[in-house]
Amino acid sequence: MLDARLWKPLPTATGSPAGATGSAAAEADGARVQCRLCSHYCVIPAGETGRCGVRVNRPDAHEPGETGTGRLFTLVGDNVAAVNLDPVEKKPLFHFMPGTLTYSFGTMGCNLSCSFCQNWSLSRPPSEQGIVRGQRTTPAKLVAEAKASGAASVSFTYSEPTIFFELMSDTADAARAAGLATIMVSNGFQSPECLAELEHRIDAANIDLKAFTERFYAEQCGARLKPVLHTLRTIARMGWWLEVTTLLIPGLNDGPDELRDMARFIHDELGPDVPWHLSRFHPSYRLTDRPPTPPATLERAWDIGRGEGLRFVYLGNMPGHPAESTHCPACGALFARREGFHTHLPTTSRCARCGATMPGVGWDTPEN
Repeated sequence: MLDARLWKPLPTATGSPAGATGSAAAEADGARVQCRLCSHYCVIPAGETGRCGVRVNRPDAHEPGETGTGRLFTLVGDNVAAVNLDPVEKKPLFHFMPGTLTYSFGTMGCNLSCSFCQNWSLSRPPSEQGIVRGQRTTPAKLVAEAKASGAASVSFTYSEPTIFFELMSDTADAARAAGLATIMVSNGFQSPECLAELEHRIDAANIDLKAFTERFYAEQCGARLKPVLHTLRTIARMGWWLEVTTLLIPGLNDGPDELRDMARFIHDELGPDVPWHLSRFHPSYRLTDRPPTPPATLERAWDIGRGEGLRFVYLGNMPGHPAESTHCPACGALFARREGFHTHLPTTSRCARCGATMPGVGWDTPEN
């Protein structure tokens, strides 16, 4: 358990919890803190955690008879629950250092509660069962392992990197000092303060745009759409390489009007060269009453994205589909062919047919 960052103590409340009297009421009021890490801005009483289940308010110790002052700690600041060496395409990032490996890790916990979570065994135990597991580590150890593995980057992924902000930010500093790129794979629900802290620490991000209605975010994710849109706009302004992913769920977020709105937002506010990954849903966690997304739905969404002017729309969880590959937006020639997470790369960032330059980072690396 380490000291958390991005929080503030709250002043004594005007009211007290029901039934509390005297010093007990004063302690309950005076020990509250507000977490400033994500857009929930959780107010956390003494002894409780935020929605993520991994940031806990443990008041400072005081002399007998004195009331406590809230103090926020992180339960995942020095341990990881999942570590792997992945192709960068698995994040998915198709235009950032393609063909390279990324040292990927995550902790337990998440600040959203998505009914369809694909990584629920990592994300849900802290908030639902009070369970936080992991192996002790340090940023220096993680970066050393990344270098030894031959990775070109470090990815903060699997659960939700926002909730292990302290470990992410310190590891990002160490990684960049060691010549490694940094990648964040996130639900995009950060606070503006969190994004400001990460601005010069992250090189690329894939952000989930889970839907384009507040109702979906409220009912299916326990969150809000507006902060995610703010995050996406902020990342585009900060200059990180950005790609966006949407998991298409039958009957919930796959209507043509909603997809068109999403595509227009990406095109108009993030840019036509921002890749949009449309991923196939498979029943998981609490959302098991719906079938996998029909391929025709994904192909229709692909058509909508392209029709709205997006130059790079990809289909995910559809191995072997032509829409996994990158084509030149100028002439339509095949530029990079993908089979699952394996990419057959060109030797240059320029189209062999027409000479147009492919947007992205790292097409011209020596490995290619």
